[in-house]
Amino acid sequence: MNAEIITKRVENVQDAVDYLTWSFFYRRITQNPNYYNLQGVSHRHISDHLSELVENTLDDLQQSKCIAIEDETELSPLNLGMIAAYYYIKYTTVELFSNSLSKKTKLRGLLEILSSATEFETIQVRHREDYALKKLAHHLPLKISDPGSYNDSATKTNILLQSHFSRVPLAAAVASDQGKVLPDATRLLQAMVDVISSSGWLSPALATMEMSQMVTQGMWNTDHPLMQLPHINKALAKKCDSAGIENVVDLIDMEDDDRNQLLDLSSAKMQDIAMACNAYPDIDVKYEVLEKDDLHAGGQVTITVELERDPDDEDAAKMVGVPKVNAPLYPQLKTEGWWLVVGDVAKNELISIKRIAMKRNKMKAQLDFVAPDMGKYNYTLFLMCDSYMGCDQEYKISLNVLEGEEDGSSDSESGSDSD
Repeated sequence: MNAEIITKRVENVQDAVDYLTWSFFYRRITQNPNYYNLQGVSHRHISDHLSELVENTLDDLQQSKCIAIEDETELSPLNLGMIAAYYYIKYTTVELFSNSLSKKTKLRGLLEILSSATEFETIQVRHREDYALKKLAHHLPLKISDPGSYNDSATKTNILLQSHFSRVPLAAAVASDQGKVLPDATRLLQAMVDVISSSGWLSPALATMEMSQMVTQGMWNTDHPLMQLPHINKALAKKCDSAGIENVVDLIDMEDDDRNQLLDLSSAKMQDIAMACNAYPDIDVKYEVLEKDDLHAGGQVTITVELERDPDDEDAAKMVGVPKVNAPLYPQLKTEGWWLVVGDVAKNELISIKRIAMKRNKMKAQLDFVAPDMGKYNYTLFLMCDSYMGCDQEYKISLNVLEGEEDGSSDSESGSDSD
């Protein structure tokens, strides 16, 4: 119903009732009235049942701030409803995100809120599985806030996600549950970013983007970026770090002989690493603030961003479509996604955000926002990936906003005529 209101197919209460009459549900209620708690199958009984159902549904959507009801009959979508419809998530989940997230929410809080999403209620705890989950939880970095809740689907989801980040081997049945959680987690995190950005909070938005990377790569954000590559474990990553190789790009830039000597792996494993390195994004960023010297309070600020993938790689220019992510621990094929964010780090304010997909070697994007009050501002432009760690970039932007321009012109104020 929320999705139909968002697409304007349902604009009032009567539209909602009419919509149900075209559904398979409407055909079934007369055939199996007891299942649907109908008191009878007459036209009056069915009409009353549908009216009550629509009224309760719309009340729930209104209370969750997904829609607005005007004059008791007219329906209009709200921002939370649009987010729920776009990402195809339940209205109770987007309501949870809106009520639980704050400008101070950090990784642990994000993980608990994500795990409590309605979508994960189907992740059931099997008979006596709570004992195994409790034992597993004791070896995970983030402790479960309610130690008596190991029969709860939210707790199990939390443990499954932490186990994924820690790369803990799981029994087949539990691993299957984990495989169901991860794709939903990616979609829910994207929705969470939208909810947070609607409130204008920078820090939790960036943390949520990092969690999306963690879900894709099966790592904690504190792990070494080289662990995204095949055959590189913590010990080998630490060895590389001691040699001054801090990220994937550093490894790519090494001489072949030096790289082979450092990693000391078989040729087959080195080939796997080479393929993963070739898939790793190397994005060149150029940006410009348009009319930077003529920004007035209340006016529009426009930042153009030009992105170029692997500027020194001739093969990148031949690329077609959005690249697939190298993520062997993720249960599905995944395409790259990026966010462009402008924020005030000192004030924890998110000023502007845009989600982009680089479908070709070069692309341009534009960020627009309203200029703040007169004064000097230090903003940061972030390029954040939703899949890879260590490739995020940030650039400092200084704005000098002048006094706002008054509406109207001096000619109209002086009363001069113009044909």
